[in-house]
Amino acid sequence: MKSFRQLTVVIMIVSLAFLLSCAPPVTLTGWKNPEKNQAVSNIVVWAMFKRLEYQKPFEEASATLLNSKGLKGVEALKLISPTKKYELPELEKIFGNAGADAVLIFNYTGMDQTSDYVEPTTTYYPDYYGSYYNYYSWGYDRYASAYTGLSGAGNTVTTGGYEVTTTVVNLTANLYSTSDKTLLWTGKITITDPQYVDKSASAVMRNIYSEWVKDKLVKTTK
Repeated sequence: MKSFRQLTVVIMIVSLAFLLSCAPPVTLTGWKNPEKNQAVSNIVVWAMFKRLEYQKPFEEASATLLNSKGLKGVEALKLISPTKKYELPELEKIFGNAGADAVLIFNYTGMDQTSDYVEPTTTYYPDYYGSYYNYYSWGYDRYASAYTGLSGAGNTVTTGGYEVTTTVVNLTANLYSTSDKTLLWTGKITITDPQYVDKSASAVMRNIYSEWVKDKLVKTTK
């Protein structure tokens, strides 16, 4: 029974490591407004992206991460329509009715791409790698001296000789208080080679949450 529990723990650790490895590398440079000491717990996440297929999963994943940390995260798309232009009093009323004490706004600020050339490399594999019998005949001392199958021929495998492109997506994030509409915190974010919007959003939000904890900007609801 003990061995089974130990195996279960190992599997969970390996699974967690795999999930985290799927997240893209994220860098974050944050700044907290020194004149504000407000701690927030109910946050509207608003990804102001032009394309809805990016906004929706980004907001959902970000809100889910906040909820897992004991805060309350709400996607802006659950409160406002992406096709309507709202006036400030309308937004204040909507966010107030949702009980939000802060709004976290994401903006896309551009993309950078760099290319690196991978030099070709050639590796030589003798013929005895061709099958297990060749390797056995060559490598086993009893038969190696009698084996005449080696003629010096072999195979070569060449890798490289291509360009690798790295894509970096740049975002800004601003946390505003809903009570007086002032800026509480701002951050500049880079995401390297993002493939999935939800995983990128989770990685970004995880970094932001760590900054907020350090800056004493959050109070959990649990």
